[in-house]
Formats: sequence, C-alpha cells, structure tokens
Amino acid sequence: MKETEKLNITRSLELYEEALGLVPGGVLGARKPADFIVGEYPIFLESGKGCRLIDVDGNEFIDFLCGYGPIILGYREEEVDDAVCRQIKDKGFCFTLTQKYQNQLAGKLTELVPSSELSIFLKTGSDATTASIRIARAHTNKLKVMRCGYHGWHDWCVEMKGGIPSKFYEDVFEFPYNDLDVLEDLMKTHGDTTAAIIMTPFGHPNHEKMQIPKPGFLEGVREIADRYGAVLVYDEIRTGFRLSMGGAQKLYGVTPDLTVLGKAIANGYPISVVTGKKDVMMAAADKLFISSTFFPNSKGFVAALKTIEILERDNVLADIWEKGEGFMQKIRAVIDKYDVGAELTGIAPMFYVTFEKDDAGMYKSRRKGFYSQLIRKGFFFTPYHHAYISYRHTKEDLDLTLKAIDESLAFIKGT
Repeated sequence: MKETEKLNITRSLELYEEALGLVPGGVLGARKPADFIVGEYPIFLESGKGCRLIDVDGNEFIDFLCGYGPIILGYREEEVDDAVCRQIKDKGFCFTLTQKYQNQLAGKLTELVPSSELSIFLKTGSDATTASIRIARAHTNKLKVMRCGYHGWHDWCVEMKGGIPSKFYEDVFEFPYNDLDVLEDLMKTHGDTTAAIIMTPFGHPNHEKMQIPKPGFLEGVREIADRYGAVLVYDEIRTGFRLSMGGAQKLYGVTPDLTVLGKAIANGYPISVVTGKKDVMMAAADKLFISSTFFPNSKGFVAALKTIEILERDNVLADIWEKGEGFMQKIRAVIDKYDVGAELTGIAPMFYVTFEKDDAGMYKSRRKGFYSQLIRKGFFFTPYHHAYISYRHTKEDLDLTLKAIDESLAFIKGT
C-alpha cells in the first residue's frame, strides 16, 4: 500500500511558533502537539460542522475526537446554538442571582439518572470530581479516597505532581479497573477512614485499552463501599448521556451514591454536575462551601436542556449504538486481515484501536504509522485517546473511515 502524502500544516506551525512566545509551551494539556504525532497533526483548527473539522491550513477531517467528548450531536448544532443565542440576546446569562433553568435541569436529571435526587452545577469535569470528594468527606467525616480512572487536573488526582505538595494527595490510593482484590486489600487497611470510592463505571484509562466491567465487578465495588460506609462516586463525565440517557449506571444496573456528569450533557457548552442521593448531597448545603462567579451562568443550562430534548426526541443514543456496533464489527473484520497486533476495544459509542505491546517496541512504530496515515487521509483520531461516534456521523462517513483504516493497516503491514 502506497504511503499517503503528508498534510500541509504550514499555518498551524506558524501559529504554534507565535504561541510559544505567548503561552507556556504554546498549547497546554491534551491539545499540545506531543499528545498527537508531532509534524503530522494540525495544531490549530479553524471551524467545524456536523462531524467535520477544518484546520487553519484548509485541511478537512472526519472527526472522531468530538472535542474530547462533549460533541454528542455535532459541531455547530443549530437547535442548541439558537437556544443559547436567544438566551443571550433576549434574557442574558450572567447575573448576581440564579435563573430558573437550574431547577429545570435538576428536575430533568432526577427523571433520567438513577442516583439523582439533588444536584449542584459547575463548569468543568475537574470542578465536579473535586466537589464530589469534598461532599463525600463532609458527609462521612472521613479523609481517605480510593480512585480508579482519570478524574481531572486538581491537586488530589492529577498524574503530573509538579507544584503540588505530597500532603494534598497522600490520602488518595489507586486501584485498577476490574480488580476487586486490590480494592479489597486497600479497604482492609484504610476502609474505616475512607470517605469515597470514585471510579469510572466503564473502563477508559489513559493511553490503554478500554474495558467493559467484568461480571460482578461493579456490584462488588458497591458492596465494599456499603460495608465500610464509604460514598461510591461514579465519574460519568465521558459516559453520561452517551452510553445511555441514564449513563453507565443505567446501562449496567448498579447505582452509586454520587454521580459526576459533564461533556455530552450540553453538546460542547461548559457545564458539569454533581448529582446524587439526598442524604449525601445535603452536605453541600451546610457543611462546605462551593461557589464560583460563573457556575450559575445560564448558557450551559439552556444548552443542556436543549441537548437532552434532542437526545430524547430523536432517539439519538439508539442511532449511535446501531451505527457504532456495525462499525466496530467491520473494524474487527479488517483487523483480522492484517497480522500487525492491532486491537479494538470499547463499545459502540466509544472505541479505541491500539497495538499489542511487544518487547521490541514495534507497537510504537506501528501505532505512529497507523495514525499518521489516518490523519493524512483526513480522519481525525489520536494515538493516545479513544474515539467517539456522534449523531452526525453518517453510515457513509463510517464506510469511508473503514476504508481508510483498512488502507492504513495494509500500509504498516507492508513496512
């Protein structure tokens, strides 16, 4: 298979050079060039519509990152944007006091999310996971936290520890997804002083294969939390309003005490939620302080209400599951054609192509070659994060993507 020509990303590189003199590192976090493939991926985007992106050099892509998860419908979704614009123009969105949309959204969550009885609203996933831990600690009067998965950039959970005194995370302990034994051992030592067990109910670790829960795993964690009087928190920032309207907890039938939501709830507008059982959530009323100038801004509430309306009205998640399951079956068939160590994990709304690790490190060059070919062909994945399917991905888009995956695997097979 012939190698695809590299993209022209001249303008992206020029803007990056400019940014290096204006922003530390030019671009921060998961959007920096090293989190893709340096020299292959654009660094700056110009626009997006539906499931397509255009970068500053005019390259067009079918996108599977979906803004790292918030875009459940599509970019520039007119109904959602129009609702927000009407709110801005007709009523305003930033006031000293709260608007009624807080109540409307909280009420809707109680209809949809099994654990939801009371809710508080914030802006980012890291805001919400951190608030959930503060609530759990205030409710239980305990200190320690057991965690599984990525929960944001705040002091207690961020992986890079620069600038953070060890005392801020010394009471936080990690356990692997699908491994009850490690959690049980940790709780035997720390259970009596554990305030919370926070976890992603569906396994999507950074840079690793995705995992569905093994039989009894989620139920086992629930039982351990109950036995030790710890608050069970589900971090559903990625899975909420994507795996089902009630999240992974609805799909898998295990209900936590607190749930953290964000990303897809508002199709890209900034809002996050801590929602949960009344007896736990009431700690936020009188035992602690959570506040921000921008938490009550109504743009996110209005966007979330309209997004949820569309998700329900158009049966969006059923459509995504149907398209995604068929797409994944076809990807598996393509992977089976080429003995290059490619592996497909995940479920229909969220999937990931990785390469089996080997002692010689060949998986790294295969991964780089595979994803370089895809981006050159106009398909926006990343080697280091799973993909999403949105409502605006058509079956034709997925067929084009399948052809590109086939050609990219054929290329690395021949190298």
